[in-house]
Amino acid sequence: MTVPAPDPREVREASLDELSRLGLPLPPPQFPLVWEPGDQIELRSTAEIEARIAVLHLILARCFGMPPQAAMSWLLASHLVEKVTPPEWQFVTGSKGDHRSFVLHHDALFSLAWVLGLTKLLDPTLPVDERLVERMPDIAAGETFAEWRSRILAAPQHPADAAALLDLHYCLDWAYLEVERNGRRPPGLVDANAIGQRRWALEWAVVLRGPYHDEPPGWEEVDLST
Repeated sequence: MTVPAPDPREVREASLDELSRLGLPLPPPQFPLVWEPGDQIELRSTAEIEARIAVLHLILARCFGMPPQAAMSWLLASHLVEKVTPPEWQFVTGSKGDHRSFVLHHDALFSLAWVLGLTKLLDPTLPVDERLVERMPDIAAGETFAEWRSRILAAPQHPADAAALLDLHYCLDWAYLEVERNGRRPPGLVDANAIGQRRWALEWAVVLRGPYHDEPPGWEEVDLST
């Protein structure tokens, strides 16, 4: 479903109000908007987001001891091999790469779960809901991707709500990094890494359409540099 994007200035004002409520520094006046007036927004397809959730969940299972052969067997049985990025494949098959960076994807997974309505709240001050694992594929029990999709019955967020949360995390990402640079403590129980991961997932899941937007990036191509 493609819909007109909400007024970016009104959304930004709400994001800055939330930063102020949390006692966080505000980005400079020239901090760019995420989209422009007249743009359109949509979410990636439910199937695509579900596949990304399943792959991230599998990678986390590998981080915590799942054997590579079992992981590859599950991907094959679930027809998800083509959804695994090259860096992820190297990690799944040979434990190559930054183990810590893959563990951090726990928060990206949480963010995508919110997009599909699998968790009700994405609070920047709270860690990942411990009950989230109940809504993930039960890989250890052999639940396939198709069986998991039938069980969860995803109910995606409205694109405008997801876009507003993306703008908030765009601002939060800047603010949390600024807090850490100044040696201060963040306002809640998560750090800048977690906020960055949540933003990463939202940047990927929310598709922006307009004259200044490129085609939607791949998972590894999401730009978090600004």
